Amino acid sequence: MERGRAVPPPWRGPWILCLLPALAGGQPLVASEAAYEEWQVTGVRGRAVEMSCGLVAAAPPAVVFWSFTPRGEGPPRALAVGSGRDVVVAPGTGTLGRVTLRNGTLELRELRVAAQGRFLCQGLFPERGRLRVGYAAVLLRVLVPVSKPFVRPTAAAAAEGAAVALTCTVREGTEPLSFSWQHQEPRGGPSVSPVGLRGSGAELSLTPANRSHTGWYLCTASNEVNSHTSEPVYLDIVYGPDEPAISVEPFSPEQGGFSAGEREDVVLSCLAPSNPPSRYVWLHNGTQVHVGQTYVIAAIARAQAGTYTCLAENTHLQTRTQATIVLTVYYPPAGSPSCSALATGDLQDVALRCRWLGGFPLAQLRWVGSLEEEKEEEEEGVMGTSFSMATRIQPGVATRNGSSFSCLASHPALPQGAACGTTLWVPPGSPTCAAAATKGDEYVMLQCRWEGGTPPVTLQWRDGGGRALGDPTPSTAVLVLSTEGSLGGREFVCAAAHPLRAPGPDCRLRLEVPDLEAASEVAVLEGGEALLTCRQRGTSARLSATVAWYDPKEREVTQGLAKYRLEQGEAWLNLTVLDAEWPGDSGIYRCTATNSVGTASLPVRLRVDRYPAPPNVTISKLRYTRARTEVQLEWRTQGTGNLTGFMVQRRQTKKPLREAPSPWETAAGNIEPHSRDRRLGGLDPAVLYAFRVLAVNHRTAGHPSEVQTPAEPPFEAYPAVTGAAVAGMLVATAASLLAVRCIARHRETLPRLHDLLFRTAGPGAQEPVDTPEDAEAAASGEEEAAPAPGEAPAPSTAAEPLSAPPGTTDDPPADVTITATATP
Repeated sequence: MERGRAVPPPWRGPWILCLLPALAGGQPLVASEAAYEEWQVTGVRGRAVEMSCGLVAAAPPAVVFWSFTPRGEGPPRALAVGSGRDVVVAPGTGTLGRVTLRNGTLELRELRVAAQGRFLCQGLFPERGRLRVGYAAVLLRVLVPVSKPFVRPTAAAAAEGAAVALTCTVREGTEPLSFSWQHQEPRGGPSVSPVGLRGSGAELSLTPANRSHTGWYLCTASNEVNSHTSEPVYLDIVYGPDEPAISVEPFSPEQGGFSAGEREDVVLSCLAPSNPPSRYVWLHNGTQVHVGQTYVIAAIARAQAGTYTCLAENTHLQTRTQATIVLTVYYPPAGSPSCSALATGDLQDVALRCRWLGGFPLAQLRWVGSLEEEKEEEEEGVMGTSFSMATRIQPGVATRNGSSFSCLASHPALPQGAACGTTLWVPPGSPTCAAAATKGDEYVMLQCRWEGGTPPVTLQWRDGGGRALGDPTPSTAVLVLSTEGSLGGREFVCAAAHPLRAPGPDCRLRLEVPDLEAASEVAVLEGGEALLTCRQRGTSARLSATVAWYDPKEREVTQGLAKYRLEQGEAWLNLTVLDAEWPGDSGIYRCTATNSVGTASLPVRLRVDRYPAPPNVTISKLRYTRARTEVQLEWRTQGTGNLTGFMVQRRQTKKPLREAPSPWETAAGNIEPHSRDRRLGGLDPAVLYAFRVLAVNHRTAGHPSEVQTPAEPPFEAYPAVTGAAVAGMLVATAASLLAVRCIARHRETLPRLHDLLFRTAGPGAQEPVDTPEDAEAAASGEEEAAPAPGEAPAPSTAAEPLSAPPGTTDDPPADVTITATATP
């Protein structure tokens, strides 16, 4: 039996049919109640189809047997039999598809065309405790999907007017088949059904073919299963070229052709519909200049004017067409129009001039004023147009200050035209006059300026009597006078004239020597800075003057002197006397100024005052220190007065009689005014000095104090000496005790000192015992010194007295002197 996808065992179908009565379980069969049904099912090749045995809502059969008759003809062949989960599939059913049986339903997967035919189902259905026999016949129809079609044209390319047919072919598909056609433009776009074309079904006829038939063609084949569209096929219709159409950019048509402005980029385009596209050739005055559909003339020149011909050629059909245009090049005058305004008519009117020369054709110029004036001129018919140059006379009396006028220029090469303008106006203010001398004061130059205005202001110099000096000039007038004549006190007038301002203003100059001003007297305290100022007063004609200062000795003060500082401006020169001294810097200083007309001088007195004298000073204490290298000085003031500090002076007092006294030298300076003492060092102990103190008020020193020499310091060594003596005694006592002890312990090494110190007490005196070693030594001595019985005592050196009587010792007594030194 077949379970799942296992290899089917040998067919045992008839044997299972013999078991049908046994499988019924002894239940009675009711043959008279056998049911028979028949219906039709449609399947698609390659897909799946299910066929049930009886009604779908009925219970699955207990035993089912399926057979198949190809296309309803011939004997049936067993397919499958099953009871519950036991299913057996007959071998050789793979030609129908993949056969499976489940719950009495036969399923064919991957359906094949060979499965088309009659399927018979026989089954035992349990019903109310008994089995019922049922039959079902299923007529299966297998449909084949339509394959992808392909299009075959009679010709891939055809000339316009020829007959063309396209055929759509499919390899397989269940009929009936239907065909539809779609057409796309050559450059893409939506697919549309061809309109007005002959033929239907699998063949599309294009008779006659025209250029609109060019493009992509697609065929869609359909049946009741599916539809499929072919790959697009391109049909090329060859035609042309048509008569060329020439376009010019920028578009500027005129009679007989086109025009363009010089230096303008001109684009000539030619279009002659053709398939394949036309080959374009451009001719200028009969000479080939370019190959291509578009001819760009960058910055066209006037020499490039003339006729331009576009020749279109179809290389496939060997056909040609052409078209010709005339191109005129206009060029404007160089630059832009220029406008100017000049005073005319004895400086009463204004001549407005506009110029723009050259160009082809000549530029048209026209002057226009304000809106009101234009309307008036149009009514009177005054307005006119001129070529290249235009002049207009505008009365000055009838023209307001600030009136504007424009010159409009038009030219075919300038779409927007050109313009220039001018505004008639009078500069504000009035003329300014100035006088200057040349190098060496040989000449005096008078200059009058009044800049601005349209037209410019006309200036002219006149003398005090109104006589004209020189010619009138615009904006600036210069008059040169020689200094050899007498110019002092003379007056000159600069007269100004403008058409829009009557009468005109003027300015006046009077030539004079410099006029100085300065303080007659300046006072300063000694040591300060004295500022002496000298300034030129404003005059109608301020000629440049040389200013200088002279000191009380009539010496010119120049830059670089340590005593003075000069500061100079446009019309002033200041002299500063530095660190003023009394009385050397006092006196009369003189400020002088010289120009081309004459010289002026002004004296200034400088008074240097001293500061008030400070109070007197008295020395209250002057004493050496212990080392005599420093002195302690104290003082006090007497009387009233201002002071800024103190100064201490010193000198040596002891000098040989033939030598002069030593000069006073400053021992301490710049002492604060609140200080009343000072410690002075750096003294030689072997030299005797004298000191004095002075009070100082800025640079004024008061009377010096009395001269004093330093006093010796008081004796203060008694406590130190006493302490040193006591310390010396203690040290001597301790040294004596140590020496005695050392001698007592080393009497064999120092016998004489030992006898001197310890035998002076008499023959029977005993040596003091200080240590256990000394006691042992003494006991041994006593034993040795004691005589044995019957023997006379022997002499012993240990029994010698500490102090021998006179004449019994060989050495005289020794005197020991202990000296104690106290260090302060």
